[in-house]
Amino acid sequence: MTTDASHRFPALLHAQRVWDVELPGFDPEAAPAAPLPLFHAWFADAVAAGQTEPHTMSLATVDEEGLPDVRTVMLHGADGRGWHFATHATSAKGRQLAARPQAALGFYWPALGRQVRVRGPVAVCSPAESAADLHARSTGALASALVGRQSEVLGSVAELERASDAAWERAGAEPDAEVASWTRYVVEPREAEFFQGDARRRHVRLRYRAEGAAWIRELLWP
Repeated sequence: MTTDASHRFPALLHAQRVWDVELPGFDPEAAPAAPLPLFHAWFADAVAAGQTEPHTMSLATVDEEGLPDVRTVMLHGADGRGWHFATHATSAKGRQLAARPQAALGFYWPALGRQVRVRGPVAVCSPAESAADLHARSTGALASALVGRQSEVLGSVAELERASDAAWERAGAEPDAEVASWTRYVVEPREAEFFQGDARRRHVRLRYRAEGAAWIRELLWP
């Protein structure tokens, strides 16, 4: 059935514009030898530019049939080991990572016309790190983790409300409550690409590619 919204959609879509702001330059020749320092600098730039939720990222995995899957998650850290995030090991992405421990990350900061893409194997952090990760977050995050059952079929919204209310009550009373399935993961980068958009579509793309302990830097055509 065709609706008024579907009639309006093509015009609405094509009326949208990209980067109606002054974009920063990016000199790849001045980029550091490894990707992590550049990521830290670009993240700070995104925060300074007022980018909404700069710590959110797309996480892509592959399911048991080899089909890609993607969702938005929060970055929990970026250090010499790699890019960190956390979820339930029993969730869809947790099961996918257990079977195929490879992932890709995507950051998009439209306030600066910048993207960062990271790919590599995924390692599971220790139970102590996972517990510390959970308890460093908010009461709401703990309550959400205590609800559990992520990605399972839900019978009704009322069922969720009851479970959530009980989890909030427990999180307030037991701020150190354990959630055995909560797991911190780290994507160990084998590739990292930094994309700087350009209003004339002369985008600058710098890829770091790991070769042993060294990083190879390559420019890519936009």
